[in-house]
Amino acid sequence: MNDQIIVAIDGYSSCGKSTLAKALAKKLHFIYVDSGAMYRAVALYFLRNNIDLQNHEQIADALKNIHLNFHSRDYETHITLNNEEVSNEIRQMPVSESVSSVSAIKEVRKEMVKQQQRMGRSKNIVMDGRDIGTAVFPNATVKIFMTADPKIRAERRFKELHPKNPDITLEDVFENLAHRDYQDTTRSESPLRRAEDAIILDNTDLNQD
Repeated sequence: MNDQIIVAIDGYSSCGKSTLAKALAKKLHFIYVDSGAMYRAVALYFLRNNIDLQNHEQIADALKNIHLNFHSRDYETHITLNNEEVSNEIRQMPVSESVSSVSAIKEVRKEMVKQQQRMGRSKNIVMDGRDIGTAVFPNATVKIFMTADPKIRAERRFKELHPKNPDITLEDVFENLAHRDYQDTTRSESPLRRAEDAIILDNTDLNQD
């Protein structure tokens, strides 16, 4: 057993997990690890390289060529995919539409969990995702499960996306979130669920502070 402190934050898309995780990490001087960004970066690589999500051989080969790193700049956490900064590109709609399918792939989850656990061995970290408190760090020091009203989540996400994607509609975002919720909670590999010892935090009516 090591003495590292791990804060695991799980929950649905656009519940404010990363906002909370970043603020906590900054306050505690911990490293913030955005596990969702890792899956998004893998999804981006798969899209760029036309990886067939049914072809396990192609997937296994692709995963050998994916090197992810986090670094901090201006109090923001940035992710690089094979040394290329992709923090903005992974938030675009094509990646949002494919990330749940990519995340459900057994080989992808296995590789990402391995990388996440490696990060947690040596540092005090705050990590957010879908299965951090259940699969990645079942013995995390603190576990939080976040939830919020689906309409509020869609509105928040729309406000975030619209300046960069003027053609996007609130309905598009709502449908995307509903689809991702379904995929995240019903997949066979580490589905989204609350760990029994997680604190529930309903973020429907809360502001950032």
